Amino acid sequence: MPAVRFTLNGKSQSVDVAPAMPLLWVLRDTLGLTGTKFGCGMSLCGACTVHLNGQPVRACVTPISAVAAKSVTTIEGLAPERSHPIQQAWISEDVPQCGYCQSGQIMTAAALLAKTANPTDADIDEAMRNNICRCGTYQSIRRAVHLAADLRSAALKTKGGAK
Repeated sequence: MPAVRFTLNGKSQSVDVAPAMPLLWVLRDTLGLTGTKFGCGMSLCGACTVHLNGQPVRACVTPISAVAAKSVTTIEGLAPERSHPIQQAWISEDVPQCGYCQSGQIMTAAALLAKTANPTDADIDEAMRNNICRCGTYQSIRRAVHLAADLRSAALKTKGGAK
């Protein structure tokens, strides 16, 4: 079986594993990136959410063969030193309780903000609806997404005004 080549967190990667192996296990067991969590193994909870070419996907059901020649971003690659507006907002709003689902929540929220600069409550609820938080931090998550949108907007205005 030929190695699967793809881009992981901005760097070229090659793995020699079975083509049907779930991306989640490649990330965690083969590559040692443990930020992406195993929750249910059936694409129901969202704990394993990563970005594939910028779109949120469930790594537990995505075979490694599906990422060949594509770009994967995990929670470890979202932003250096927690500088992404979503990460800043999560910290500011003190969202995590147990924290287990949070990498999937953050990756899903980051994908939402990438396509919807100023999401409504309905946009957030729709984007996040399949990400389960056993601690029930949904209101904090919604506040954090709104804050992240504000932080992102302010950062863009600052960059635009610095010309």
